[in-house]
Amino acid sequence: MPGGSIYVTQDEKYTGASPQWWYEKFWREDAKNRQRSRAIKAGVGFAAGIGLALRFDLSLVLFWAALGAGIVAGVDWYLAWRSFHATAVWRGRRRGEVITGRVLRRSLRKLGYSVLDGRAIREQASIDHLVIGPGGVWVIDNESWSPDTEIAEYGGKLFFGEKYGKKDADALIATGAAFAELLTRETGIEVSITPVLAVHCGMLPRGGQLTSEGVTLIKPGLVGKRIKATSGQVYDEAQIELLTRTAARELQRQRS
Repeated sequence: MPGGSIYVTQDEKYTGASPQWWYEKFWREDAKNRQRSRAIKAGVGFAAGIGLALRFDLSLVLFWAALGAGIVAGVDWYLAWRSFHATAVWRGRRRGEVITGRVLRRSLRKLGYSVLDGRAIREQASIDHLVIGPGGVWVIDNESWSPDTEIAEYGGKLFFGEKYGKKDADALIATGAAFAELLTRETGIEVSITPVLAVHCGMLPRGGQLTSEGVTLIKPGLVGKRIKATSGQVYDEAQIELLTRTAARELQRQRS
């Protein structure tokens, strides 16, 4: 209700705080529940350790019991931490382009691929990463949705939760086409660009990747592996160098 009511105490969760702020708030408030649950699980691990020690006639029963409790508690802590850490980009605590750029360089440079970050065609298109190598050319952008957003394909159409994703896919495809046209014109080398969206937060299908509406959506850690899996050699070393030098010269570098 606009303006609220002077007679009803306003619930602060409806006053405009972001979903990210609430996520962190609930995470902190749930710490005691996680610790309680972890203690129960550790107790089960303790009992299991005793059972295994007795079953296999092992000495130092208490050692194995403590080890079982420690392993269970440690695994539970790690899974909880990983779940929270996976939302860091969505929460604005980390930059997706930094994470993906590091992955690309670590996995591709030694194989002859060039990685250019933050490139744009003035007043037309921009991307987070441009990858040029033996297997072809890719434009890669970074995106993040809330942790409960299901990213899926239904009836050949891409959806982000309940939102139809064709507009987002078409925008990235158009950007790739613009970059390809510029590189082809300036180098004389026929360039076709594959668009990729690195998804830092959101629920992708099992396997961590999905291709729909002409775009591949994939977990950042799998981008390099996906590119390396491309079969055949499209460009030789001289062509890669020419395309890279042209891209570095002709494409405007975005400010961080």
